[in-house]
Amino acid sequence: MFQRILVANRGEIALRVIRACKDMGIEVVAVYSEADRGAPYLDLADQAICIGPAASADSYLNIPRLISAAEIADVQAIHPGYGFLSENAHFAEVCRSCKIEFIGPPHEAMRKLGNKNEARKLAQAAKVPVVPGSDGLITKDEEALALAHAMGYPVLIKAAAGGGGRGMRVAHNDISLRSGLASARQEAENAFKDGSVYLEKYIEQPRHVEVQILGDTQGNIVHLWERDCSLQRRHQKLVEESPAPNLPEKVRQEICEAAVRLARSAGYYSAGTCEFLLDKDFRFYFIEVNARIQVEHPVTELVTGIDLVQEQIRIASGLPLRFRQKEIVSQGCAIECRINAEDPANGFRPFPGLITKWQQPGGPGVRVDTHATQGYRVPANYDSLVAKLLVRQPTRAQAIATMKRALAEFKVEGIKTTIPILRDIFNSTAFADGKVDTTFIERHFAKA
Repeated sequence: MFQRILVANRGEIALRVIRACKDMGIEVVAVYSEADRGAPYLDLADQAICIGPAASADSYLNIPRLISAAEIADVQAIHPGYGFLSENAHFAEVCRSCKIEFIGPPHEAMRKLGNKNEARKLAQAAKVPVVPGSDGLITKDEEALALAHAMGYPVLIKAAAGGGGRGMRVAHNDISLRSGLASARQEAENAFKDGSVYLEKYIEQPRHVEVQILGDTQGNIVHLWERDCSLQRRHQKLVEESPAPNLPEKVRQEICEAAVRLARSAGYYSAGTCEFLLDKDFRFYFIEVNARIQVEHPVTELVTGIDLVQEQIRIASGLPLRFRQKEIVSQGCAIECRINAEDPANGFRPFPGLITKWQQPGGPGVRVDTHATQGYRVPANYDSLVAKLLVRQPTRAQAIATMKRALAEFKVEGIKTTIPILRDIFNSTAFADGKVDTTFIERHFAKA
């Protein structure tokens, strides 16, 4: 087992990893940019090292500075968290070449799965259903037009690299397809330095269901059941829950088994998430793998009782999984709300600033993962997530009731947050009935 780990991240996930290390008796080194200097969670680490100015490119994305910090602190491993360099195969390879273990999957598997087009081919080889679409990258507009006519509109243009909804466009006719190809390529090039795209049939009003997987270096792979992440705005998740509501048990088993099959075919280990779309007839289609810990991982922790961050650390140290598939039982219902520093009434515009009041909820069945406190200034340089509010109860109806209570208790002043729209969602009859899909927000809350 490692004696000292560096956390190459910030905010809520850095604090989450620090706590996991402390629970395991492992010393932990935090890094921070000038924008995060003085953040309260840094005091919980055994050591904190400044790695540069506020800009991500000069700090949290700067591989030489992170490696230098790791070498100065004499750590044995680096935990990347999520975002930033967590899915960067080059960073994983550099860490290992410097004799520092990367707490994540092998870089070879990351490369296979990091490119959506290559991951699609891998899924097809593993007999995992994929959305009908192009066999490879679309290099000419004429190819896309011919395929769109063959499949029928609407179609979805997708960037081969990256995620978060960037480089994605829906086209309903030839004109929007041509313009969408140009804008998707440009956005993908700007965001990921890779403007390649491919084409898929657009599944209308789908559900977004993902499967949590864990694998060790001995070849053992298990799933930890599924999460429904359909409540989104512009491809950014707002609410996640497990188990997925109104999902037939047969489909639940099949989608989880498909995720394990795909992970095994990629030679995967560590934590990861296989993401799928479900159509109205419960047919599921693979879309991508997130080769890292997810923002919403606590949802799975609450229903399975398994600490995913600790398992990542154990796996990276070479230890085998501590449980078999039949021992992983999902109990009750867990729901997560993302509390972002954004203004829902103004197109979810980011709203950084000083938090003048922070009163978070508590009580039975409530968990809050956050690095924010009263007096904390949310920087404008990074993701707007300031807290994750989670509840767990024996039934979904009870979980919804507890979430309503928790959202009512949550008081934040000085910045705008997503709390108001989350309250509206949990008062929605459609949500209570489990009638969710990825268009839920735009259909029920048009201004969002």
